[in-house]
Amino acid sequence: MSLNILGVVSLSVFFMLTLATGIWASWKSKKDQQNRNPTEMAIVGGRNINVFIGFFTATATWVGGAYINGTAEIVYLPSKGLLWVQAPVGFALSLVIGGFFFVNPMRSKNYVTVMDPLQETYGNMMGSLLFIPPLLGEVFWFAAILASLGATMRVILDIGGSLAIIISACTVILYTLLGGLYSVAYTDVIQLVFITLSLWVCIPFALVNSVTESIYYTATHQLHQDPWIGKIEKQYLGRWLDDFFYLVFGSIPWQTYFQRVLSTASPGQARLISYLSGLGCFSMAIPSVLIGAVAASTDWNQTSYGLPSPLERGESAMILPLVLHYLCPAYISIAGLGAVAAAAMSSADSALLSASSMFAHNIYRKILRKKATETEVLWAMRTSMLVFGAGAASLAFYSSSVYDLWFLSGELVYALLFPQLCCALFAPSTNTYGSAAGFLVGFLMRLLAGEPALSIPPIICYPACSLVNGTYSQLFPFKTFTMLLTLGTIIAVSHLAVVLFQRNLLPCRWDVCNIMGGTSTHIPLQQMETEMGSPTVALEENRD
Repeated sequence: MSLNILGVVSLSVFFMLTLATGIWASWKSKKDQQNRNPTEMAIVGGRNINVFIGFFTATATWVGGAYINGTAEIVYLPSKGLLWVQAPVGFALSLVIGGFFFVNPMRSKNYVTVMDPLQETYGNMMGSLLFIPPLLGEVFWFAAILASLGATMRVILDIGGSLAIIISACTVILYTLLGGLYSVAYTDVIQLVFITLSLWVCIPFALVNSVTESIYYTATHQLHQDPWIGKIEKQYLGRWLDDFFYLVFGSIPWQTYFQRVLSTASPGQARLISYLSGLGCFSMAIPSVLIGAVAASTDWNQTSYGLPSPLERGESAMILPLVLHYLCPAYISIAGLGAVAAAAMSSADSALLSASSMFAHNIYRKILRKKATETEVLWAMRTSMLVFGAGAASLAFYSSSVYDLWFLSGELVYALLFPQLCCALFAPSTNTYGSAAGFLVGFLMRLLAGEPALSIPPIICYPACSLVNGTYSQLFPFKTFTMLLTLGTIIAVSHLAVVLFQRNLLPCRWDVCNIMGGTSTHIPLQQMETEMGSPTVALEENRD
């Protein structure tokens, strides 16, 4: 296989178009920055993102390279099939639930990041501890996206994956660095349009290829492999439900989501964007489902790919680019590659902006340098972008382990951060003691359940835990159980701490978090920033 010159040229044009859009958006943000907070402009676009742009950027954030590649892979796998494709419905429900319950309390208080309510309720130090799982999740996610893009380019263009990773990372870092949310949002419009058009152009060619049987027939009949519609065995129902709830509720407490809804002009617009992007996210999975069905209906021995099949070669994760390359004309497969590149970049820039925003606003401004100027915070944000981006690009060369680390960190966000956010927004009586206890219990319970991908054996074997080929498999919905246990621990320990101090069962001098000091735990951000000398804020600082 030789270097695909046409593909390289086409992809170069796409990268330059994306970069030019990002630079133009950064110029636009500077033009609109007059009389506005520069840090707020970079993080939430000055709360001036309209519904149209908001819809595109919110949808593109979820529809990443892993989303379109992973959906096609699961449909193709004989052991899974369409019934195991949970991400489209899970993400759509997540966006609808987020819009219905979480957007109004977050947007009405003009929060800047998802960590703000946690720091206001449980203190800055506890907030910094809760910052670790989403930070790791965003960096590992960025790395996994770059690794996926590099592997796709290697299949279609026959160029080194390392080169693709470096070019993609540099492009994303550059335009995100220049324009913040404005650049990310406007490039997302280009990228989402490109994803939609490119994938749908490829579908007809793959469907009518002579080596592909009718996907309507293979959906329910075994031909080259088991029917691609799939089935859910009774013993796997618990895992199916666990994964589904993880996708629905575990997708809410991420800065990438709240960065979009917090950038709108009003809570009403924020809710509308959330609902519309849920619908958009679901519809964007249709091309990937069709491509996965085509792959399951193809006699690979009649293609230049030959035997063994992608499944037998362990290349099922690359099934989407394989279908584009071997079942579509060359010029059409190039369009599909553009879709994968666009999807990867649309999620990568969101992850990078999210991690740097939380670091600059919640760690640097509120803990490391409480008297930092806006310009200093902005430079801290830019510096962290370079550090996180370079770190993610380095990790991308270890693709399999990065994916495993991302899954584990995502589960920690579900088990630890989601219940903390729910309590901070809807149970204001909870306190720092409950938050710390919930974090400890949730973290330990998740690690004690084991992680086969990282060769961590389970210490706790839940019901239906089985040993298959030397690896323990937890079929019990332990992720959701851990999340609920964390939630219960936060509420119970918070109530217990109040009772112990109120009834003098514990001396007040032991109240190191000052929950009984008459301090209101909910202090508006504006008041926190302008009244640093007030007794209320002084008590808040002592609690931290």
